[in-house]
Amino acid sequence: MGKWSPRTDLAIESALIAEQQTGSKVPGIEMKEEEKEGTKVTTVEITKEAEQITGRKAGHYVTVESADLRKSDSSRHAAISRVVAEEIRLFVKGAGIPEDASCLVAGLGNELVTPDSLGPRVTDRLIVTNHLFKLHPEHVQPGYRPVSAISPGVMGMTGIETGDILLGLIEREKPDFLVVIDALAARSIERLNATIQMTDTGIQPGAGIGNRRKEISRETAGIPVIAIGIPTVIDAATVTRDAVEMVMDHLQEKSGRGDEEWKRSFLGNIGLLDENEKHQLIHEVLTPTGLNMIVSPKEADMFIQGAAAVVSSALNESLHNRPPEETRSFFAG
Repeated sequence: MGKWSPRTDLAIESALIAEQQTGSKVPGIEMKEEEKEGTKVTTVEITKEAEQITGRKAGHYVTVESADLRKSDSSRHAAISRVVAEEIRLFVKGAGIPEDASCLVAGLGNELVTPDSLGPRVTDRLIVTNHLFKLHPEHVQPGYRPVSAISPGVMGMTGIETGDILLGLIEREKPDFLVVIDALAARSIERLNATIQMTDTGIQPGAGIGNRRKEISRETAGIPVIAIGIPTVIDAATVTRDAVEMVMDHLQEKSGRGDEEWKRSFLGNIGLLDENEKHQLIHEVLTPTGLNMIVSPKEADMFIQGAAAVVSSALNESLHNRPPEETRSFFAG
């Protein structure tokens, strides 16, 4: 079997995969877990030393995980949003960005394709104020900062690299920092629609599904970039592998056995492969036939609506120092 490379945009998954492959702690990766408002928050620090083995740029990554993100639970969505807002504030503070600095928010993705529409749906809910600062600054209440927003579309619809559109806009409008929102790809079915990743390393649209576009980062934009994303898609090989593992775990629990003879009795020698070897084999079988599709749960419509409310509320709350009732998006119950 050839070398298999997992499809994922999540630093936490890349870090865990690197540790599994080496069988030990990887130098240059530091992970810390904590719980905030019933929500798991994992901080991953990746140094230059670990860039190659993880496939992730050196930088600071924060992953907020909660299965409640998939549900229509307004109270939990509000709690998750507060946690995300707190982390965004820390990113802004860590980049040395002043409270009155201007911000451009870019919602990446295709609004006509539901799993890829997170970015545009978030920008639709933002409190934009940049025009008020330009036209009627005397009417802007204290606590608001200049915020502008754009949904630049995708290259297949515009014929222009998304990165080039944003770079041109940055050169013209000169915002002090950029926030980009995008849908991501996950390696684990458990993190699908249940994870929010934030990072100061920027973003490379389409990287998780093998369709890499121009990088949008501090190096290319010339200003601090905070990237926020939620995994909304996963490849079929991962779903198949996870299904096989769940069946094996279920049968093992029922039988009380897990020895090599028992595993071989169900799947032959395939039953003796480890998780990564199974995934690699399934990937090699599905990919040449065109069946290793990128898939999304059937509840994508409902999820994207709730996720957009969570992220937009977090941005409104963290970018503007105003009472929560003025910045909170509507949370569906």
